[in-house]
Amino acid sequence: MNIKNRFIFSLIVSLPMFIGMIIMPFGYDLPGGMWTMFLLTTAVMLVSGRQFLQSTWASFLNHHANMDTLVAIGTFTAYFYSIYAMLSHQPVFYESAAFVITFVLLGQVFEEKMKHAASGAVEKLMDLQAKDAEVLRNGKILKIPLTEVEVGDIIQVKPGQKIAVDGVITEGSSTIDESMVTGESIPVAKKTGDPVIGSTINNTGTFMFKASKVGNDTLLAQIVELVKKAQTSHAPIQKTVDKIADIFVPIVIIIAILTFVIWYVLLGAALVNAMLFAVSVIIIACPCALGIATPTALMVGTGRSAKLGILIKNGEILEAANNIKTVVFDKTGTITVGKPKVTDVVGDPEKVLEVAVNLEATSEHPLAAAILNKAKESGIVPHKAQNFTAIEGKGIQAQISNKQAFIGNQKLLVDYQLDDQTAAKMLQLQNEAKTVVIVGFDSKIIGLIAVQDTPKKSSAVAIAALKKRGLRTVMLTGDNEHVARAIADQVGIDEVIADVLPSDKADKVKELQQHAPLAFVGDGINDAPALTTANVGIAMGSGTDIAIESGGIVLVKNDLQDVVRALELSQKTFDRIKLNLFWAFIYNTLGIPVAAGLFSGLGLVLSPELAGVFMALSSISVVASSLLLNSVKLTHTAQST
Repeated sequence: MNIKNRFIFSLIVSLPMFIGMIIMPFGYDLPGGMWTMFLLTTAVMLVSGRQFLQSTWASFLNHHANMDTLVAIGTFTAYFYSIYAMLSHQPVFYESAAFVITFVLLGQVFEEKMKHAASGAVEKLMDLQAKDAEVLRNGKILKIPLTEVEVGDIIQVKPGQKIAVDGVITEGSSTIDESMVTGESIPVAKKTGDPVIGSTINNTGTFMFKASKVGNDTLLAQIVELVKKAQTSHAPIQKTVDKIADIFVPIVIIIAILTFVIWYVLLGAALVNAMLFAVSVIIIACPCALGIATPTALMVGTGRSAKLGILIKNGEILEAANNIKTVVFDKTGTITVGKPKVTDVVGDPEKVLEVAVNLEATSEHPLAAAILNKAKESGIVPHKAQNFTAIEGKGIQAQISNKQAFIGNQKLLVDYQLDDQTAAKMLQLQNEAKTVVIVGFDSKIIGLIAVQDTPKKSSAVAIAALKKRGLRTVMLTGDNEHVARAIADQVGIDEVIADVLPSDKADKVKELQQHAPLAFVGDGINDAPALTTANVGIAMGSGTDIAIESGGIVLVKNDLQDVVRALELSQKTFDRIKLNLFWAFIYNTLGIPVAAGLFSGLGLVLSPELAGVFMALSSISVVASSLLLNSVKLTHTAQST
C-alpha cells in the first residue's frame, strides 16, 4: 500500500475518534467507548503504522536509529499504554497514536507531491520526445514509430515537425528551435552538413537528414539520464546529516525518558500526563525534515540547471562547485570558436600547402581542418603520404615522394633551423594572435602557415563575471606563449600557462590545485585527464564524447557564460541545503522544551497529535523552501532564459 492510500485509510478510521473528541464535552461517547477506540486504533497501527515499525526494526538490526524510530516509539508507546490504562480503568489516549500516524502520513503525502513537482524537469524533458518519424525506405517516405528508427536512416522533416533523432542534414536547409534542449530562444539556421538534435522543432524549410544517434544515445536521452542520476545522487554533506540523525535520535529518546521520570517521579504528575509529555517529545523531535533537506534541494537545483542547458551530474559535483576559487580554461574550442582559418602562408604557397595537406589529410585537429579547407579553396588535392610517425609534443612526419616531410609547432626549431627573415615573420604572426605551423620537406623548413581562431563572443563577458565573483582565471594551452597571451588579453584572463603537452595538462591542474580548489573547462580528447583531475570538470557540449563523459558538468549550449551560471546555481543550491538543515534542526530542537512541558505553567502544552502536526509542517516547509530554488534570481542570467 502506498503512502497516499495508507493516509486515506488512517484518516477514515481515525475520523470517528475525532468526532468522539468533539461530542465528549457534551456528555456523549462513541458506541462501544474505549473498546471501539481500541479496535479503530489497532487497525491504524497495523495497516498505516506497520511500515514505521518495520523500518525501526531494520535500523535496529543494523545498529542505527532513523526518523521512523521516533514515530514508531512514540505511537506504539501511546498505543500499548492505552491498552494498559483501559484494562486498569484509567484514562486512555488511543486517539493520540492514531492522529499522530495520520498527521505524519499527511506530511509525507505533501512531501511526495512536492518531490514530484521538484523532479518535474525530467518528465518535461521526456515529454519533448517525438513519437514517430518520416523515414525514406525503398524509395518511399514512410511514417514509422520512433522506436523503429535506425542509425543511417534518411529522415524527412517538414516545417513545424519535431526532429525525431540526432543526425546530420543531407539535403535542404531550415531554421530550428533548439530552446527545449539548449535554452537558447533564437532559432538556429541549419544547412547541409550541419548537425540536428532530436526533439527540437523545425521552423521554416523541409530537409532530409541522416540519423546518427537513436534511442538512448540521443542527446535528449542522455540529458534525461544525467538529470535522473543527479536527482537521485547524494551530496557529501548528506553523510554528515545521516551521522547527526544517528546521534540525535537516541538523545531524543533519552530526553523523553527523563521527561517522564521528572514529571512522574520527581514532580508527582499523573501517569497519563507524564506519558503524554514524553510521547510529545518523541514526536516533535522526529527529524524527518532533516532527512529531506538535502535531496529535495538537490533535486530542484539540478532540475533547474537542466532547463538552462547546464547538466550537473551528481550532488558531489554540486557541492564541490560551491568551493571553487580558480577556473582554468582550455583555449581552442573553449575560449575560442574552435573553427580556425588560414590567414597567411609564408614561402611558396602552393608547395607549402601541398606538403601540409598531405600530412594533415587524416587528422581531425581543428588546425588540420583549417589547412584542408585552405588547400581545397586553392584547388590542391592531397596525395597519399606513407610511414606516418608522431614527433612527441612537436608534430607529425611522413614520407612524401620518398622524401621526409614534417609539420608541427615551434618546438621543431630544436631540430631544424629557421632563417632570420622567416623567424621575424613568425614572431610577427604570433603577436597578431595567430597560431603558426611549421612545414618542412626533404629535411628542411620550407614555410609557415598562420591559422587564427577568434574568441567566442561570450568569452570576455563570462570571464569578467567570474572575476567579479572573486575567482582567479587561468588559460592552460598547448599553443605558444605569444598566441596564448594575445587571446588572454582579448578576453581578460589573469594568467597564461602555454606550451603544455597534452599529457602534461593534468599535472598542471594538480599543481594549481595545491593553491585552491579549481574547475577546468575544456572540450577536447586531450582535455579528458584534466577534466577528471580537477575538483570540477566542466565540458563543453560541442566537445568530444570522452570529454563530456569526463566532465562533472556539461554545458549544452557551449556558452562560457554558463560556467558562471553553473557555479552560481551550485552555490545557491548548496546555500539552500544549509538553510534547510539549519531550519529543520532548529525547528525540532526548539520544539522539544515545549513538548516536554517546560512552559506548561504558562498554559503552553503540546499534545502528541499537535506535535505530529508541527512535525509534518516542518517537513513540508523544508520541501517548500527547496522549491523556491526554481524562482531564485541568478545575477548572471542568460538573455534567452
